[in-house]
Amino acid sequence: MTNDNIVLILSLISGVSFIYYGLSCFKSRRVRLEFERYGLPHRRVLTGVLQLLGGIGLLTGLYLATELAFSASLGLTILMFLGFSVRLKIKDGFFESAPSLIFALLNLYLCYRFFLMIS
Repeated sequence: MTNDNIVLILSLISGVSFIYYGLSCFKSRRVRLEFERYGLPHRRVLTGVLQLLGGIGLLTGLYLATELAFSASLGLTILMFLGFSVRLKIKDGFFESAPSLIFALLNLYLCYRFFLMIS
């Protein structure tokens, strides 16, 4: 499997996941309760919009502009590192915190790969 195929597969996984979770921020009672638990109910809609924009930007950038994919993966990296820090702040355990860290690292890798493609 080539590096380009790995980037494509990881971008599809990340993009689709963020579109799903972005939509969940608007529709899911469970997500609403999670944001209340984080102490950030006023950030739920913004987070959903950013996740949707990031996921759509990542998928669109694969086919239209690598710079868009780079920007989207950078934004998702930052968003997920912030999410991970919130999880640490509220003292969630490893398994509750792991998805945000994994997605932060996945998007950091994609950001790096897209940067190399642009350069």
